[in-house]
Amino acid sequence: MALLRAATTQAAQNADAARTVQPSSMGKSVVIVNTSAGSMGGGPTGVWLSELADPYYAFQAAGLEVTVASVAGGAIPIDANSMGDPYFGDQAKKFMHDQKAVGALTHSVKVEASMADAFDCVYLAGGHGCCVDFVGGAAKELKALVEAAFAKGKIVAADCHGPMGLLECSVGGAPLVKGLEVTAFTNIEEDQAGATEWVKANSVFMEDEFAKLGAVFKKGDPWTSHVCKAGNLITAQNPQSADACAAAVIEALA
Repeated sequence: MALLRAATTQAAQNADAARTVQPSSMGKSVVIVNTSAGSMGGGPTGVWLSELADPYYAFQAAGLEVTVASVAGGAIPIDANSMGDPYFGDQAKKFMHDQKAVGALTHSVKVEASMADAFDCVYLAGGHGCCVDFVGGAAKELKALVEAAFAKGKIVAADCHGPMGLLECSVGGAPLVKGLEVTAFTNIEEDQAGATEWVKANSVFMEDEFAKLGAVFKKGDPWTSHVCKAGNLITAQNPQSADACAAAVIEALA
């Protein structure tokens, strides 16, 4: 975990630089989709707060209209670990003291496939809760939204465990990610976070699943910022990548 703490400190130092991207994208909109799952296999989970808060403020600063959504709508559960040191960063703290942001968190919009027509970007925030409801029956509308947005040439972005929402998506009968460079929370990061057995018992390892789907999985060093761009698909590896992922979206929408 020392590696994670050091990387978190470095990510905080780099955050301001990532947020300086200023596109001519006024009038465009992003929906940030979050998990509604507060537990997995009996263990508490939820959204990893910085993976919502960091892009939320980066998009607002860039002049984008931001809507906070979730699989089930309503209150979004927060992974309590993301609100402890050293992970509870400046933007996450700001978010929890921001009346409008907390209102969006507690009264999130329910994901619907029709959102593909309403937004310029669909952004999938992370947290282990995504392992529960970004796949399977609960993800029916999310899957349809991602597929429709991607087919329309809209930006689809996903960070950390957010890429779980890409695993079951297809285009023209083939996996959406086939042949594309992607990244996500890696196997070694699951292990270093102490989550390997938890994930093994209740979900899948994204690194392995993307390889099975024919994607070109690219990974950076554990707990360092790493983003892949493949046309209108943008994926990021971990919490330390949230700012860079948001910056890539802002650049793509410019």
